[in-house]
Amino acid sequence: MGLCIGIDLGTSGCRVIAIDEHAEVVSTLTRALPDSVSPAKGEQQQNPQDWWHAVTELLQETVAKIGNKPVDAIAVDGTSSTLLLTDHLGTPITPALMYNDSRSRDSLELLKQVAPEGSPVLSASSSLAKLLHLSRNLKTDSYCALHQADWIVGRLTGNYRLSDENNALKLGYDPIARQWPEWINSLNFDTNCLPQVHPCGTAVGQLSTEAAQATGLKSGITVVAGTTDSNAACLASGVNEIGDAVTSLGSTLVLKILSDKPVFDSRYGIYSHRLGDRWLVGGASNCGGAVLRHYFKPDELPGLTAAMQVDLPTGLDYYPLVSAGERFPINDPDLAPRLSPRPKSDRLFFQAILEGIAKIEQQGYDRLQELGAPKPKRIFSIGGGAVNEPWRQMREQQLGVPVIRAVQQEAAYGAALFALKSV
Repeated sequence: MGLCIGIDLGTSGCRVIAIDEHAEVVSTLTRALPDSVSPAKGEQQQNPQDWWHAVTELLQETVAKIGNKPVDAIAVDGTSSTLLLTDHLGTPITPALMYNDSRSRDSLELLKQVAPEGSPVLSASSSLAKLLHLSRNLKTDSYCALHQADWIVGRLTGNYRLSDENNALKLGYDPIARQWPEWINSLNFDTNCLPQVHPCGTAVGQLSTEAAQATGLKSGITVVAGTTDSNAACLASGVNEIGDAVTSLGSTLVLKILSDKPVFDSRYGIYSHRLGDRWLVGGASNCGGAVLRHYFKPDELPGLTAAMQVDLPTGLDYYPLVSAGERFPINDPDLAPRLSPRPKSDRLFFQAILEGIAKIEQQGYDRLQELGAPKPKRIFSIGGGAVNEPWRQMREQQLGVPVIRAVQQEAAYGAALFALKSV
């Protein structure tokens, strides 16, 4: 059996990982991407050709690194809700509006009139909002709407009509019925631009001769439907059974759990991504590492971590936020940060913030369970905060289930696992 390759497109970089039949990493390569351009406040865009340049360079280097080892399959993940429009030959006719671009707020009123309550499209940064915004200014009615991962799959296969069930979610795709919904036909664009949606991890094409020449790979390699970058990172962490959960300890606190049924609840920003007959149910709090960076310098954190006394709780009942407003696990746009009284000791203040985040993590999983998701059996930790061992111990005590630092958390590795499972 040959190797399998995962390609991860993020905001600031591209990563390519090759794994063998035992899911062992054979090669890892990374390339930085040019910074996003911000033409105006709330606008973030990139040139998709920069993605392709990074992908081809990394694949060429991967080929050189793995030598004569054959490659069986490739899968791609990309940032959720990053969208561009192309002609039918894949040539971009708009810039790529990034996941955090909110210029499409002018589409929200129309979407609220037709989309069901709680739909993931009801956001100024959703793929569908971007599609409505971009299509308004086009001089042609013939175009394709593609996400970041979709366009790279198009460059690899020559077919620019492909997407996966995870990337298509915020474009309006119904993952329960597994089809485009009827209500989308009432919007002001030609629905022929919508891609053909395939289950994640299924073969969608083969590496074209043109792509083979550009990358150094052999034509005919299976190309597999991928996913979003956050889902790929979850898969990389080791989630495999119903009840396996992933906590991302980054600037914000993101929880996801593998469930046998979907959960959607717009009150808390909860939605579900389909993975075959299972679902990744997730929610995100505004608390997280950004609070620590607000109060402490990076070089202070190691010493404060080493001084933590996990078995001696501070007793301070904090709800750590940088500014007012929370959606999950509490839905209150006016919820004020609770970070007082502040003790004189920075060690106690630091530990109390981490205790507060751990409590919010527990409340988050309780909320997901209340709405229909399973109770966590074990929790994998990813993100910058995952390296904090005293905090892991604290969270394990708070949550009452094993909390494990994920060995792998690279999205490209998760994409490679999709490719491996397909063969």
